[in-house]
Amino acid sequence: MLGNTFGRVFRVTTAGEAFGPALVGIVEGVPAGIPLTEAEIQRDLDRRKPGQSAISTPRQESDRVRILSGTLDGVTTGAPIALVIDNEWATLKHIAAYADEKDIIKPGHATYTYFAKFGVHRDWVADGRANGRETAMRVAAGAIAKKLLAPIGVEIVAYTKELGGVRCPEMSYERIKEHADEPPVRCPDPEAAERMLERALDAKAKGDSLGGIVEVIARGVPAGLGEPVFDKLDANLARAMMSIGSVKGVEIGAGFAVAGMKGSENNDPPYIREGQIAFRTNNAGGILGGISTGEDIIVRLAVKPTPTIALEQETVDMVRRRSSTFRCKTATDPTIVPRMIPIAEAMMAITLIDHAMLARSQEHRKES
Repeated sequence: MLGNTFGRVFRVTTAGEAFGPALVGIVEGVPAGIPLTEAEIQRDLDRRKPGQSAISTPRQESDRVRILSGTLDGVTTGAPIALVIDNEWATLKHIAAYADEKDIIKPGHATYTYFAKFGVHRDWVADGRANGRETAMRVAAGAIAKKLLAPIGVEIVAYTKELGGVRCPEMSYERIKEHADEPPVRCPDPEAAERMLERALDAKAKGDSLGGIVEVIARGVPAGLGEPVFDKLDANLARAMMSIGSVKGVEIGAGFAVAGMKGSENNDPPYIREGQIAFRTNNAGGILGGISTGEDIIVRLAVKPTPTIALEQETVDMVRRRSSTFRCKTATDPTIVPRMIPIAEAMMAITLIDHAMLARSQEHRKES
Protein backbone atom coordinates (compact mmCIF):
# COMPACT_ATOMS: atom_id res chain seq x y z
CA MET A 1 0.00 0.00 0.00
CA LEU A 2 1.53 3.27 -1.18
CA GLY A 3 0.54 6.88 -0.54
CA ASN A 4 0.89 7.07 3.25
CA THR A 5 3.05 10.23 3.26
CA PHE A 6 1.89 13.82 2.73
CA GLY A 7 4.08 16.91 2.30
CA ARG A 8 7.47 17.84 0.87
CA VAL A 9 9.23 19.68 3.72
CA PHE A 10 6.80 19.15 6.60
CA ARG A 11 6.24 15.45 5.95
CA VAL A 12 3.63 13.32 7.68
CA THR A 13 3.66 9.53 7.38
CA THR A 14 0.97 7.44 9.06
CA ALA A 15 0.44 3.72 9.62
CA GLY A 16 -1.99 1.53 11.50
CA GLU A 17 -5.44 0.03 11.05
CA ALA A 18 -8.73 0.56 12.82
CA PHE A 19 -8.36 -2.60 14.90
CA GLY A 20 -4.60 -3.01 14.85
CA PRO A 21 -2.56 -2.58 18.03
CA ALA A 22 -1.99 1.14 17.46
CA LEU A 23 -1.90 4.08 15.09
CA VAL A 24 1.59 5.38 14.34
CA GLY A 25 2.82 8.65 12.87
CA ILE A 26 6.17 10.11 11.86
CA VAL A 27 6.42 13.89 11.44
CA GLU A 28 9.54 15.21 9.71
CA GLY A 29 10.66 18.79 9.16
CA VAL A 30 9.95 20.18 12.61
CA PRO A 31 12.79 22.55 13.58
CA ALA A 32 14.75 22.08 16.79
CA GLY A 33 13.96 24.23 19.81
CA ILE A 34 10.14 24.21 19.63
CA PRO A 35 8.39 23.48 22.95
CA LEU A 36 6.05 20.53 22.39
CA THR A 37 4.18 18.30 24.82
CA GLU A 38 1.72 15.45 24.53
CA ALA A 39 -0.91 17.61 26.25
CA GLU A 40 -0.79 20.16 23.41
CA ILE A 41 -1.46 17.47 20.83
CA GLN A 42 -4.11 15.85 23.02
CA ARG A 43 -6.32 18.94 22.93
CA ASP A 44 -7.16 18.44 19.26
CA LEU A 45 -7.42 14.67 19.61
CA ASP A 46 -10.02 15.15 22.33
CA ARG A 47 -12.09 17.21 19.88
CA ARG A 48 -12.04 14.37 17.35
CA LYS A 49 -12.59 11.28 19.50
CA PRO A 50 -15.93 9.40 19.46
CA GLY A 51 -18.56 9.13 22.16
CA GLN A 52 -18.94 12.85 22.88
CA SER A 53 -22.63 13.41 22.07
CA ALA A 54 -25.96 11.84 21.17
CA ILE A 55 -25.06 12.05 17.47
CA SER A 56 -21.65 10.43 17.83
CA THR A 57 -20.88 6.72 17.89
CA PRO A 58 -20.87 5.35 21.46
CA ARG A 59 -17.56 3.64 20.74
CA GLN A 60 -15.07 4.71 23.44
CA GLU A 61 -11.42 5.45 22.64
CA SER A 62 -9.35 7.74 24.87
CA ASP A 63 -7.04 8.49 21.91
CA ARG A 64 -4.11 9.12 24.26
CA VAL A 65 -1.07 10.15 22.26
CA ARG A 66 2.52 9.36 23.20
CA ILE A 67 5.61 11.06 21.79
CA LEU A 68 8.29 8.41 21.26
CA SER A 69 11.05 10.49 19.66
CA GLY A 70 12.01 13.93 18.41
CA THR A 71 11.79 15.76 21.75
CA LEU A 72 14.01 16.13 24.79
CA ASP A 73 12.69 17.64 28.00
CA GLY A 74 9.58 18.85 26.14
CA VAL A 75 11.50 20.60 23.33
CA THR A 76 11.93 19.39 19.74
CA THR A 77 15.39 18.23 18.76
CA GLY A 78 15.03 18.49 14.97
CA ALA A 79 14.81 14.69 14.64
CA PRO A 80 11.66 13.00 13.29
CA ILE A 81 8.82 13.06 15.80
CA ALA A 82 7.31 9.61 16.32
CA LEU A 83 3.76 9.46 17.68
CA VAL A 84 1.65 6.49 18.77
CA ILE A 85 -2.00 6.10 19.78
CA ASP A 86 -2.99 2.72 21.19
CA ASN A 87 -6.24 1.18 19.94
CA GLU A 88 -8.20 0.29 23.07
CA TRP A 89 -11.19 -1.06 21.08
CA ALA A 90 -9.05 -3.75 19.40
CA THR A 91 -10.25 -6.70 21.46
CA LEU A 92 -11.02 -10.23 20.26
CA LYS A 93 -14.70 -9.64 21.02
CA HIS A 94 -14.93 -6.59 18.79
CA ILE A 95 -12.84 -8.09 16.01
CA ALA A 96 -15.06 -11.19 16.00
CA ALA A 97 -18.07 -8.99 15.30
CA TYR A 98 -16.71 -8.38 11.80
CA ALA A 99 -15.78 -11.98 10.96
CA ASP A 100 -19.23 -13.14 9.78
CA GLU A 101 -19.56 -10.27 7.33
CA LYS A 102 -16.02 -10.06 5.96
CA ASP A 103 -17.09 -11.29 2.49
CA ILE A 104 -20.16 -9.06 2.31
CA ILE A 105 -19.86 -5.72 0.52
CA LYS A 106 -20.93 -3.02 2.94
CA PRO A 107 -22.71 -0.40 0.81
CA GLY A 108 -20.92 2.94 0.78
CA HIS A 109 -17.71 1.48 2.27
CA ALA A 110 -14.41 0.52 0.67
CA THR A 111 -15.07 -3.20 1.21
CA TYR A 112 -15.20 -4.14 -2.46
CA THR A 113 -12.46 -1.80 -3.69
CA TYR A 114 -10.04 -3.05 -1.02
CA PHE A 115 -10.92 -6.61 -2.04
CA ALA A 116 -10.35 -5.74 -5.72
CA LYS A 117 -6.95 -4.22 -4.93
CA PHE A 118 -5.58 -6.40 -2.11
CA GLY A 119 -7.59 -9.62 -2.39
CA VAL A 120 -8.36 -12.03 0.45
CA HIS A 121 -5.40 -10.82 2.50
CA ARG A 122 -6.80 -7.31 2.96
CA ASP A 123 -7.57 -6.11 6.49
CA TRP A 124 -11.32 -6.85 6.64
CA VAL A 125 -11.80 -5.75 10.25
CA ALA A 126 -13.74 -2.48 9.97
CA ASP A 127 -12.10 -1.95 6.56
CA GLY A 128 -8.62 -1.40 8.02
CA ARG A 129 -7.00 1.78 6.74
CA ALA A 130 -10.28 2.89 5.15
CA ASN A 131 -11.83 3.29 8.58
CA GLY A 132 -12.19 6.81 9.96
CA ARG A 133 -9.98 5.80 12.87
CA GLU A 134 -7.03 6.49 10.53
CA THR A 135 -7.67 10.22 10.86
CA ALA A 136 -6.64 10.38 14.53
CA MET A 137 -2.98 10.50 13.56
CA ARG A 138 -3.67 13.26 11.02
CA VAL A 139 -5.15 15.33 13.84
CA ALA A 140 -2.09 14.68 16.01
CA ALA A 141 0.26 15.83 13.22
CA GLY A 142 -2.04 18.77 12.50
CA ALA A 143 -1.70 19.95 16.10
CA ILE A 144 2.07 20.21 15.57
CA ALA A 145 1.51 22.05 12.29
CA LYS A 146 -0.81 24.56 14.00
CA LYS A 147 1.85 25.22 16.63
CA LEU A 148 4.40 26.04 13.92
CA LEU A 149 1.93 28.30 12.10
CA ALA A 150 1.03 30.35 15.19
CA PRO A 151 4.25 32.43 15.30
CA ILE A 152 3.65 33.66 11.73
CA GLY A 153 0.13 34.72 12.66
CA VAL A 154 -1.89 31.95 11.01
CA GLU A 155 -4.99 30.64 12.77
CA ILE A 156 -7.43 28.05 11.48
CA VAL A 157 -11.06 27.47 12.36
CA ALA A 158 -13.57 25.02 10.90
CA TYR A 159 -17.27 24.59 11.56
CA THR A 160 -20.38 22.83 10.32
CA LYS A 161 -21.66 24.94 7.44
CA GLU A 162 -24.51 22.61 6.53
CA LEU A 163 -26.01 19.43 7.96
CA GLY A 164 -28.97 17.48 6.64
CA GLY A 165 -30.00 20.37 4.39
CA VAL A 166 -29.90 22.99 7.18
CA ARG A 167 -27.37 25.71 6.33
CA CYS A 168 -25.59 28.05 8.73
CA PRO A 169 -26.18 31.70 7.76
CA GLU A 170 -23.30 33.98 6.79
CA MET A 171 -21.62 35.58 9.79
CA SER A 172 -18.39 37.32 10.78
CA TYR A 173 -15.14 35.45 11.25
CA GLU A 174 -15.00 36.62 14.86
CA ARG A 175 -18.41 35.09 15.65
CA ILE A 176 -17.51 31.86 13.87
CA LYS A 177 -14.25 31.61 15.81
CA GLU A 178 -15.98 32.21 19.14
CA HIS A 179 -18.77 29.64 18.68
CA ALA A 180 -17.49 27.16 16.06
CA ASP A 181 -16.60 24.37 18.49
CA GLU A 182 -19.86 24.31 20.46
CA PRO A 183 -21.26 20.78 20.78
CA PRO A 184 -22.93 18.74 19.55
CA VAL A 185 -23.05 19.87 15.90
CA ARG A 186 -20.29 22.53 15.95
CA CYS A 187 -22.34 25.16 14.16
CA PRO A 188 -21.83 28.76 15.40
CA ASP A 189 -25.47 29.78 14.81
CA PRO A 190 -27.68 28.47 17.66
CA GLU A 191 -30.90 28.37 15.63
CA ALA A 192 -29.33 26.47 12.75
CA ALA A 193 -27.53 24.20 15.22
CA GLU A 194 -30.79 23.25 16.91
CA ARG A 195 -32.42 22.36 13.58
CA MET A 196 -29.34 20.37 12.53
CA LEU A 197 -29.47 18.39 15.78
CA GLU A 198 -33.17 17.64 15.32
CA ARG A 199 -32.55 16.26 11.84
CA ALA A 200 -29.58 14.20 12.99
CA LEU A 201 -31.56 12.69 15.88
CA ASP A 202 -34.46 11.96 13.54
CA ALA A 203 -32.13 10.17 11.12
CA LYS A 204 -30.66 8.20 14.02
CA ALA A 205 -34.11 7.14 15.20
CA LYS A 206 -34.85 5.86 11.70
CA GLY A 207 -31.56 4.00 11.46
CA ASP A 208 -30.29 6.35 8.76
CA SER A 209 -27.60 9.04 8.46
CA LEU A 210 -26.95 12.56 7.14
CA GLY A 211 -24.23 14.34 5.18
CA GLY A 212 -23.24 17.98 5.20
CA ILE A 213 -20.64 20.65 4.52
CA VAL A 214 -17.63 21.68 6.60
CA GLU A 215 -16.09 25.11 6.02
CA VAL A 216 -12.45 25.71 6.96
CA ILE A 217 -11.00 29.23 7.23
CA ALA A 218 -7.32 30.07 7.55
CA ARG A 219 -6.66 33.68 8.59
CA GLY A 220 -3.30 35.44 8.56
CA VAL A 221 -1.76 33.41 5.73
CA PRO A 222 0.90 35.62 4.12
CA ALA A 223 0.73 36.39 0.42
CA GLY A 224 3.06 34.35 -1.76
CA LEU A 225 2.61 30.75 -0.58
CA GLY A 226 2.18 28.16 -3.31
CA GLU A 227 3.89 27.09 -6.54
CA PRO A 228 2.39 28.19 -9.87
CA VAL A 229 2.00 24.87 -11.75
CA PHE A 230 1.54 21.37 -10.28
CA ASP A 231 2.00 22.42 -6.65
CA LYS A 232 -0.56 25.21 -6.60
CA LEU A 233 -1.68 25.91 -3.05
CA ASP A 234 -5.31 25.31 -3.95
CA ALA A 235 -4.42 22.09 -5.78
CA ASN A 236 -2.59 20.76 -2.73
CA LEU A 237 -5.39 21.84 -0.41
CA ALA A 238 -7.91 20.03 -2.61
CA ARG A 239 -5.71 16.92 -2.52
CA ALA A 240 -5.36 17.19 1.25
CA MET A 241 -9.09 17.51 1.85
CA MET A 242 -10.09 14.87 -0.69
CA SER A 243 -7.70 12.44 1.01
CA ILE A 244 -10.02 12.46 4.04
CA GLY A 245 -12.44 9.53 3.94
CA SER A 246 -16.09 10.47 3.18
CA VAL A 247 -15.17 13.80 1.53
CA LYS A 248 -16.71 13.77 -1.95
CA GLY A 249 -16.20 17.35 -3.02
CA VAL A 250 -14.04 20.41 -2.31
CA GLU A 251 -14.59 24.02 -3.28
CA ILE A 252 -12.45 27.08 -2.62
CA GLY A 253 -13.79 30.59 -2.31
CA ALA A 254 -16.97 31.01 -4.35
CA GLY A 255 -16.40 27.47 -5.62
CA PHE A 256 -19.02 26.11 -7.99
CA ALA A 257 -20.97 29.38 -7.77
CA VAL A 258 -18.43 30.94 -10.17
CA ALA A 259 -20.08 28.98 -12.97
CA GLY A 260 -23.08 31.31 -12.74
CA MET A 261 -21.16 34.57 -12.30
CA LYS A 262 -19.99 37.22 -14.70
CA GLY A 263 -16.35 38.27 -14.66
CA SER A 264 -17.36 41.62 -13.19
CA GLU A 265 -19.03 39.77 -10.33
CA ASN A 266 -16.34 37.16 -9.70
CA ASN A 267 -13.23 39.37 -9.85
CA ASP A 268 -12.05 40.63 -6.45
CA PRO A 269 -11.17 44.36 -6.71
CA PRO A 270 -7.81 45.18 -5.05
CA TYR A 271 -7.29 48.29 -2.93
CA ILE A 272 -4.80 49.71 -0.42
CA ARG A 273 -5.56 48.92 3.23
CA GLU A 274 -3.19 50.41 5.79
CA GLY A 275 -0.46 50.59 3.18
CA GLN A 276 -0.90 46.98 2.06
CA ILE A 277 -2.61 45.45 -0.95
CA ALA A 278 -5.95 43.88 -0.04
CA PHE A 279 -9.15 42.81 -1.83
CA ARG A 280 -12.68 44.11 -1.33
CA THR A 281 -14.23 40.68 -1.91
CA ASN A 282 -12.82 37.17 -1.65
CA ASN A 283 -14.43 35.01 -4.32
CA ALA A 284 -10.96 33.60 -4.97
CA GLY A 285 -10.89 32.15 -1.47
CA GLY A 286 -7.49 33.68 -0.74
CA ILE A 287 -5.69 32.04 -3.69
CA LEU A 288 -4.95 33.31 -7.22
CA GLY A 289 -2.73 31.53 -9.73
CA GLY A 290 -2.13 28.84 -7.12
CA ILE A 291 -0.55 31.39 -4.75
CA SER A 292 -1.99 32.90 -1.57
CA THR A 293 -3.20 36.52 -1.76
CA GLY A 294 -3.06 37.31 1.97
CA GLU A 295 -6.85 37.17 2.31
CA ASP A 296 -8.63 34.43 4.26
CA ILE A 297 -8.26 31.01 2.68
CA ILE A 298 -11.74 29.49 2.59
CA VAL A 299 -12.30 25.82 1.76
CA ARG A 300 -15.55 23.85 1.92
CA LEU A 301 -15.82 20.06 2.08
CA ALA A 302 -18.85 18.03 1.00
CA VAL A 303 -19.11 15.14 3.47
CA LYS A 304 -21.24 12.14 2.54
CA PRO A 305 -23.74 10.54 4.94
CA THR A 306 -22.22 7.92 7.23
CA PRO A 307 -22.37 4.72 5.17
CA THR A 308 -22.76 2.54 8.28
CA ILE A 309 -26.50 2.60 8.93
CA ALA A 310 -28.95 0.37 10.80
CA LEU A 311 -31.31 -0.13 7.83
CA GLU A 312 -31.13 -3.38 5.89
CA GLN A 313 -29.49 -2.84 2.48
CA GLU A 314 -29.21 -4.89 -0.68
CA THR A 315 -25.69 -6.12 -1.40
CA VAL A 316 -23.67 -9.14 -2.58
CA ASP A 317 -21.29 -11.72 -1.20
CA MET A 318 -18.20 -10.84 -3.24
CA VAL A 319 -16.44 -14.19 -2.67
CA ARG A 320 -19.39 -16.49 -3.40
CA ARG A 321 -20.81 -14.09 -6.02
CA ARG A 322 -24.39 -14.18 -4.84
CA SER A 323 -26.99 -11.70 -3.67
CA SER A 324 -27.18 -10.89 0.01
CA THR A 325 -28.31 -8.24 2.47
CA PHE A 326 -26.44 -6.21 5.06
CA ARG A 327 -27.51 -4.59 8.28
CA CYS A 328 -24.98 -2.87 10.53
CA LYS A 329 -24.33 -4.56 13.86
CA THR A 330 -21.68 -2.17 15.17
CA ALA A 331 -21.67 1.33 16.67
CA THR A 332 -22.31 4.16 14.23
CA ASP A 333 -22.60 7.94 13.86
CA PRO A 334 -25.85 9.32 12.38
CA THR A 335 -23.54 11.96 10.94
CA ILE A 336 -19.76 12.35 10.90
CA VAL A 337 -19.82 16.04 9.92
CA PRO A 338 -19.12 17.49 13.43
CA ARG A 339 -16.25 15.02 13.98
CA MET A 340 -14.78 16.09 10.65
CA ILE A 341 -14.00 19.58 12.03
CA PRO A 342 -10.59 18.91 13.69
CA ILE A 343 -9.58 16.64 10.77
CA ALA A 344 -10.23 19.38 8.22
CA GLU A 345 -8.33 21.88 10.36
CA ALA A 346 -5.42 19.45 10.59
CA MET A 347 -5.14 18.95 6.84
CA MET A 348 -5.35 22.72 6.28
CA ALA A 349 -2.56 23.26 8.83
CA ILE A 350 -0.32 20.51 7.43
CA THR A 351 -0.66 21.88 3.90
CA LEU A 352 -0.03 25.49 4.90
CA ILE A 353 3.04 24.81 7.04
CA ASP A 354 4.49 22.63 4.29
CA HIS A 355 4.11 25.49 1.79
CA ALA A 356 5.43 28.03 4.29
CA MET A 357 8.55 25.92 4.87
CA LEU A 358 8.96 25.39 1.13
CA ALA A 359 8.74 29.13 0.54
CA ARG A 360 11.30 29.78 3.29
CA SER A 361 13.71 27.33 1.68
CA GLN A 362 13.56 29.34 -1.56
CA GLU A 363 13.87 32.80 -0.04
CA HIS A 364 17.51 33.14 -1.06
CA ARG A 365 16.41 33.10 -4.70
CA LYS A 366 13.91 35.88 -4.29
CA GLU A 367 14.82 39.22 -5.80
CA SER A 368 14.42 42.26 -3.61
